[in-house]
Amino acid sequence: MADAYAAGLAMLARRELSTAQVRQRLARKGFGPDQVDGAVERLQRAGALDDERTARLLARRSAQIRMHGRLRAIRELQGRGIGPDLARRAVDAVYDELDEQALLEQVLVRRLDGPLDNRGALRRMYQQLVRQGFDSAAVLAALRRHGAPGAADGAE
Repeated sequence: MADAYAAGLAMLARRELSTAQVRQRLARKGFGPDQVDGAVERLQRAGALDDERTARLLARRSAQIRMHGRLRAIRELQGRGIGPDLARRAVDAVYDELDEQALLEQVLVRRLDGPLDNRGALRRMYQQLVRQGFDSAAVLAALRRHGAPGAADGAE
């Protein structure tokens, strides 16, 4: 059987992974708990495995490439095995450097495929943007700025 450390390095050479993801993948490859623990420790000491770096990278990708809001970015990081505190710190660090309002506007303009001239269209757009991780109050304000009727009443 191959060395767990070498298998972990190979995984990390392809993409940035969290400690939880590396543990899970090594276990799936048939390595025992002691081998997995040893490999993870060694990878961390070598600097190849760093959850803080991974969290910042994933948060940046979520904001700049996927154009997600803060809340969805946090959920995605946690889904990849990043702890809640670290996920929030990484997302806060990345999103504090961004103009979140401009990001929301950019996503809204991209998603608009016609006028928001009825409650159904308004509700759908509101739900899409909230699912995208944007704050509901910010979404309503953006919809109001785009002249959506009924946005003043709330889209919920």
